[in-house]
Amino acid sequence: MRFRDRTEAGRLLAARLAPWRGADVVILGLTRGGIPVAAQVAAALGAPLEPIVVRKLGAPACPEFAIGAIAECGAAYVDPDALLEAGLRDEDVEAIAERECSALTRCVRLYRGGRPFPDLGGRTAIVVDDGVATGATARAAARSARKARAARVVLASPVIAAESAPALRSDFDDVVAVEFPDPLLAVCVWYDSFGPVEDDEVLAILGRARQPSGGAEAADAPRHGPVQPPGSPRGE
Repeated sequence: MRFRDRTEAGRLLAARLAPWRGADVVILGLTRGGIPVAAQVAAALGAPLEPIVVRKLGAPACPEFAIGAIAECGAAYVDPDALLEAGLRDEDVEAIAERECSALTRCVRLYRGGRPFPDLGGRTAIVVDDGVATGATARAAARSARKARAARVVLASPVIAAESAPALRSDFDDVVAVEFPDPLLAVCVWYDSFGPVEDDEVLAILGRARQPSGGAEAADAPRHGPVQPPGSPRGE
């Protein structure tokens, strides 16, 4: 199945996540491409939408080759196989991460506007992206949610590489997708329209989600205890 755009993909993904409607969940959209998808999921589940800022760590010789990622709350993920393939040492990764930290801080300031990272204590965090290939950024996001005391962490994306799914389950309690292609080839080939998501679009989506009429309570609003979803659907 190909998706017309991120909006359609988000609606189709939301249908797969229907068992979580009414549960105490927070939708964490990976910036920037995951935000339009996550907005559709949050609206369908009646759940709060929050951004989660993650920066890929690219190999110096080939920045598109991800060796890991860093996320809010000081979370990080490094792929040992990618590190070996790129011929890098731990100190090399530290230097790359340090350079990305300033960009991470800028994005957090921009997207959160002074709001703290949501308290996820006892709640289910559903991490949403527009597509998952190796899963480096998703796994960093999962570790960020764990640091924020999430009781369960779920990965949800319209398309997830089948070969990555087993490894992803070491960081996520559930992995849900509309499609698990093998091979993935590239996330963009699964969309008719897959243009870049700009900061203005992210801010507009988050602004609408934070309005009282946005259909979801604020992430830090009072809660009445966790509600477990019926069953435990998995993206098999």
